[in-house]
Amino acid sequence: MERLRSSPLHANISTALDKHLESIHVVQARRKDEIVSASSRQRHGPPRCQDERVVLALAAALRALCLATRKVRTVLWCAFQMTLPK
Repeated sequence: MERLRSSPLHANISTALDKHLESIHVVQARRKDEIVSASSRQRHGPPRCQDERVVLALAAALRALCLATRKVRTVLWCAFQMTLPK
């Protein structure tokens, strides 16, 4: 889009994209933690408290990803509108 405009976009656009990517990485890390927790629970029996914390951390990460996705969709729509010819 910057190439189409021949000028840089607003700094908030790149910030929103960076936060979205960061949220994706956090969700991936929480999911890996959940998989490790589930596999260790099958071997050693059910430590429920730790398991619930892992799932709650994943849920919080997914909520943050949802919010970041909404924001980045809006930001990209605005950027697209700015690149359209007048």
